Amino acid sequence: MKKKLLFIFVKNPKLGRAKTRLAATVGEESALAIYKRLLEKTRDATEPLPFDKVVYYDQFVDREDLWPNKGFEKNVQVEGHLGEKMEDAFNRAFEEGYQQVCIIGSDCYDLTTEIIMTAFHTLDKTDAVIGPSEDGGYYLLGLSQPCTEAFHNKEWSTESVCSETEKDFERLGMSYEKIVTLNDIDTEADLGEWADDLILS
Repeated sequence: MKKKLLFIFVKNPKLGRAKTRLAATVGEESALAIYKRLLEKTRDATEPLPFDKVVYYDQFVDREDLWPNKGFEKNVQVEGHLGEKMEDAFNRAFEEGYQQVCIIGSDCYDLTTEIIMTAFHTLDKTDAVIGPSEDGGYYLLGLSQPCTEAFHNKEWSTESVCSETEKDFERLGMSYEKIVTLNDIDTEADLGEWADDLILS
């Protein structure tokens, strides 16, 4: 069986740092509560997965948070823009001998265990897999071989990221597939009923 690894990129949940675009309309306390629920949902979706998992924090490793120390390794993202952070994580994984590597964030309430498993199954037959977001980005990226180009020359957090990444794969002759499109939570308009009790009046 191929050696598989899942990265989960998260922010340390602190008031004023989490979901700033969302906080602009619902307030910082509600935005933080919503982000914590997204973290819990992401943990619940990833905990059953039968392969290695690493939580990458943006500031510091927290050994006492909701991510169990058993079942999840913990690390810190390197300095730099998102592409540099992801490139470093993927490079480390391939250097350590992993053959299938996927990365997700913690902004997608609809992400499930089954969707992540589908991504890894897709890598059995392709060089790459993308989980597109409705806003033009992606909530999941998976590779079965290194591809530094995927992390360069992107306007991160814009609607062009997914399409530009696909163009990279096509230029390089890499096979890839897209899986189901999901909604990232960035603004109040992205919220569903699951967040109703967290909006402070």
